[in-house]
Amino acid sequence: MKKFLQKEINKYLSFVKKTKSINTYKTYETILNEAIEHIEIENSIIDITPYRLHIANLNKKTIAKKVSALRSFFEFLETEGHKFKIVGDEHVKVPKTLPKPVSMEHIKKALKSATMDEYLAIMVIFSLGLRISEAAGIKLNDIKGEWIEITGKGSKTRILPLHPKLKEFIEKYLQTNPKKEYLFEKNGTPLGSDKIRYLVQKAFKKHGIHVTPHQLRHSFATYMLQNGARINDVSELLGHEFISTTQIYTKLSDTLKLKNYLKAHPLCS
Repeated sequence: MKKFLQKEINKYLSFVKKTKSINTYKTYETILNEAIEHIEIENSIIDITPYRLHIANLNKKTIAKKVSALRSFFEFLETEGHKFKIVGDEHVKVPKTLPKPVSMEHIKKALKSATMDEYLAIMVIFSLGLRISEAAGIKLNDIKGEWIEITGKGSKTRILPLHPKLKEFIEKYLQTNPKKEYLFEKNGTPLGSDKIRYLVQKAFKKHGIHVTPHQLRHSFATYMLQNGARINDVSELLGHEFISTTQIYTKLSDTLKLKNYLKAHPLCS
């Protein structure tokens, strides 16, 4: 059966070579030829558990990558008409990585030299903690005095406080840049997420750094927590369904944790 598996791997690699990049081909070739030395196959069962044990000491991202390559190969076997029960094919839970928050010094510099459109894009995302798609979807009638209504994931809406500086700038901006329906639009056509992302990146590029809208959203959450905002409030502002998402998304520094501990624990008073 190992000979059969090697034959099918060779067929699959030929398919990958024709349809994927050379780097993907080489990666799959290495993984599959490594895995076949450990995979156990009997009758209609392929057990990759021995291979999972062989790579268990690697980091989770690497394990997930290797298991994903195997899973693609097994899908190929199925399209070839082969029916196997796969054992040990459980998904690997990869820990989420966080972008570094942008320093306030860099944000202030970018705002100072930004065009009006660039300034608006940075301020809307950073002062409100928005996803790029949420910023692109803001309509003029969503702005209601001191508040703004945001439509987030799953068409769920949340009402956010409009920072006084942002409110003042929007009023000034619309006087010289009148819009028909959307806050971000040109010639009556809404700007997509890519164009707003470009505005943000262009503003920071002037100072030699690469910053994404997602980094600004993360910076919003990080600085809010560091300045004493309650995690429940930050979670609501970000539009997270579960507070656990906010806990993953916003790492508090050890210094702040110690400060809060010393402030809150009764023995420290």
